[in-house]
Amino acid sequence: MGASVGQGWNFDVHRFANPTQFMRIANAIFPWAAGLSALLFVVGLPIALVTSPADYQQGETVRIFYLHAPAAYMCMMVYGIMAVGSAAYLIWRHPMANLVARASAPLGAIFTALCLICGMLWGQPMWGTFWVWDARLTSTLILFFLYLGYIALGDAFEDPERGDKAAAILALVGSVNLPIIKFSVDWWNTLHQPSIMSKKGFSVDAGMLLPLFLMLGAFITFYIAVLILRLRSELLAAKIRNARLSQVAVNHAPQAAE
Repeated sequence: MGASVGQGWNFDVHRFANPTQFMRIANAIFPWAAGLSALLFVVGLPIALVTSPADYQQGETVRIFYLHAPAAYMCMMVYGIMAVGSAAYLIWRHPMANLVARASAPLGAIFTALCLICGMLWGQPMWGTFWVWDARLTSTLILFFLYLGYIALGDAFEDPERGDKAAAILALVGSVNLPIIKFSVDWWNTLHQPSIMSKKGFSVDAGMLLPLFLMLGAFITFYIAVLILRLRSELLAAKIRNARLSQVAVNHAPQAAE
């Protein structure tokens, strides 16, 4: 019984290690993700930025929320995906898991930068300043540096495998920052608003949920579509690199024989 469960688990983990099989599924998903993302942006942006009601306290500035909150969710979700992919790479040597993590890092950095910028633009009229060393703001800034560190560390070694291992370890160590970001408003006395979802339910008005979920869906599907494009590019670059290495080996073989 235990052996069969273990074999089934190994099959599930490794079945998509083959890039061809993985990309066959990814390529089938791509047009749906790209099309749905475009549709959700077309529908969601006008509702979020134009037709949704202004807040009775924050006025029109509340519209920044519909970009800030999805970006905040995405920067944490993408890093979580990177951490899981890094763990699969270190434990099972799963090449596609590592590739997904590497391809996700620049996207996560962009989402985090958008989150921070929107937060500062929103914070200035609400708090009277663009930045405070609030627990959530500070931990989110640390997350941005973790993204940059992961990208830099992966390219810091001549041996790609060493770079991948070092970056994967950093991703796993940095994942301890995710619960700090999530629960910082509960653990410490902060200026930042509470999380959208809590044990008591949604902390925002029901009228804000439709544009919020439309924009969140647009961000998620955008990430999926761009991730697939980046995976295509990374796999093509790997094929070109391997072909060049093979050619170099062929050219040096006659010299070594002499």
